[in-house]
Order: sequence, then C-alpha cells, then structure tokens
Amino acid sequence: MTRTGDPGTAGDERLRRWRLVLGGGEGEGTGLALSGRDAAMDGALGALYGGGGGGGGRDRGERSAGLGGSAPHVARWLGDIRTYFPSPVVQVMQRDAIERLGLSALLLEPEMLEAVEPDVHLVGTLLSLNKAMPDTTRETARAVVRKVVEQLEKRLATRTRATLTGALDRSARISRPRHRDIDWDRTIRANLKNYLPEHRTVVPERLVGYGRASRAVKKEVVLCIDQSGSMAASVVYASVFGAVLASMRSIATRLVVFDTAVVDLTEQLDDPVDVLFGTQLGGGTDINRALAYCQSKITRPADTVVVLISDLYEGGIRDEMLKRVAAMKGAGVEFVTLLALSDEGAPAYDREHAAALAALGAPAFACTPDLFPEVMAAALEKRPLPVP
Repeated sequence: MTRTGDPGTAGDERLRRWRLVLGGGEGEGTGLALSGRDAAMDGALGALYGGGGGGGGRDRGERSAGLGGSAPHVARWLGDIRTYFPSPVVQVMQRDAIERLGLSALLLEPEMLEAVEPDVHLVGTLLSLNKAMPDTTRETARAVVRKVVEQLEKRLATRTRATLTGALDRSARISRPRHRDIDWDRTIRANLKNYLPEHRTVVPERLVGYGRASRAVKKEVVLCIDQSGSMAASVVYASVFGAVLASMRSIATRLVVFDTAVVDLTEQLDDPVDVLFGTQLGGGTDINRALAYCQSKITRPADTVVVLISDLYEGGIRDEMLKRVAAMKGAGVEFVTLLALSDEGAPAYDREHAAALAALGAPAFACTPDLFPEVMAAALEKRPLPVP
C-alpha cells in the first residue's frame, strides 16, 4: 500500500527522512509517496544526485538528474534549494553541482551569481575563472567575493588582533617590570635555583616582565602563498588574514603569491578583494623562486616570521628551496609551513618535502582559520608552535 506524505508520528518522520535519502524508485521500500514541500525538496535533490536523465521524475516519485546547461533552469534550482535547505547544506549542494555537473561556465553569467549562496569554495571557483570572466560579470563577482570576505573578517579579525597584540606585548621583555607586567612563568623558571624546600617557595631575585606594544613596528610577517588550484580556500583565508595583519601598526606585513612566477600583492593589502582578484589560481609551482624573493625582502631576520602556505609539490629546485629555509632559520627567522589554511584538514601534500622541512625545525601541518592566530602568536614569541 502506498502512503502519502505529511507524516505526524515519530515513525512516520523516520520513514519520510529515509524516503528523501533513498530517492524513490523500484526497490526503495518505504512505500511513501511525497507531496507538497517534500516533493519539491525531492525534486531539487533529484536534479543533482539522481541517476536518470529525463524529466517527469517528480510525478513518478523517482529521482532523475536534470540540471542540464540552461542558465534559467539552474538559477531556478538555486532558488529552490535556498528555500528548502539551510545555508550550510546549500553550500554543499552548490559545490557538488559545480563539480559533478560542470556548471562553472554558467557562473560567468550575472544572473547566476546573484542566485548563488556565497561561500569560500564559491570564491575559489570564481577566482579560477577570473581571466575568462566577461566585464558584465566582473562587478557582480566582486560583490559576491566581498560579501564572503566581510563575513570572514567579522568572524576572524577581532580575535586575531587581540591574540597577536598580546603576543607582541609579551615579546617586549623588560627586567624591571611593574607588578601587573610580571611574566610569572618566565620569572619562576629563571629563579628555580633559588627554591627553598623548607618554605616550598622560590625567591625571585630576578623579575622577568613584558612591556606594552608601542606603535612602532616590532615584527615583520611575510605570507608566501601557493596559488595552485588545490590551494583555493587557503588563498582566500590567507588574503583575509593578510589584510587583518596589515591593519596592525606594530606588524609590517608582506603578502606574496606564486605559481611558477612570483607576484607581490602587498600594496593591495588594504582591500583583500583586490588581493584575491590579483591572484591567478592554477598553473605550476616554484617554491624556491618564491622563497628567494621573500628572502630578499627580509631586513630584520630576528624579528621576522615567514609563513609558507603550500602543499609542497615543488616544481623548482628542491635542494635550493631547503637551503633557503635553512639559511633563513639560521639568520633568526621564524619559519612556519602550513599545508593548508582552511577548515578541511590536511590536503594531499609532498610528504618527502614535509619531512625535510621538519628536520630543519619547520614542521609542516594543516591549520584551521580559528587556530591561525595562536600559531602566529607562538611564532611572534618564538615559542613552540601549537601543531595539531
């Protein structure tokens, strides 16, 4: 017997969910016929994930893939999924549609961009299409990218500034601190020889404290970003963090992107959207050339942090790359290697190069945007990195 939708009991709700997951068709087994909103949701899912090719699937209760290449059809579908599903699910479905059904070219049409739900992955796709983008689409694309950038800045900027300001304060060590400026951890370690067992206490002959960060530049940060296609999300996050760091007067920030060529985008750091549209995702990789350029810009090694964001698939001269890293560390530079700066965990990466960098004291690891301020704070203070 076929049952109709709009279930009211817990058992019926489970049945409804299974029906939406399984997609109907012979052998599906629930015996539940969908109607109303549920049927519309099933149709939106079927257009992307169904296995057939024709229309009419909604009437039969069976899914059939059918977004096709029609921009109006896809735009309507994008509107449907935003109506029926929460934003995180919409973003996943959009990403799947672009990857599974080859819809990238349709994103070059303004009406399509106005219909999509902006997220980091969409920005990465738009950046990869940047050179092919017609003028009629470019302003709409910039508006989409700016919306995502503003959301990321709102999420990340305050915590980043607070964390790094504290790190800069602590890095300014002084020998006669006021009570509120005493670094008790370092003071105790510096006076362990003065431990009195009978009193179970340490006599602090020498106080270690930290001053307050001044407006003068105290540290220099170089972000060196691999712009190969696999690093799209990392490029987006790194550009936002670069803009946040550049807004701090006590940190001089340089942002460099590279494939087989090297581009210095430091002058665009006041607007991360300009930085992103200055990148060109795809192409080869020459890490050695990029590090050579960064090395040439370092004037205060002991006060400099270099952050290489790359999957380490080197197309340049491997031994030269490692020698440059060793030379920078030998001069006092803090060197950080991030395999990715995104929420997606460690990507595929060159394990041999990662092991070689770790042997030089520059362990390579993936970093989430939420952890990045802590990583930078540790690098600024020259203490062990919080490797996940």
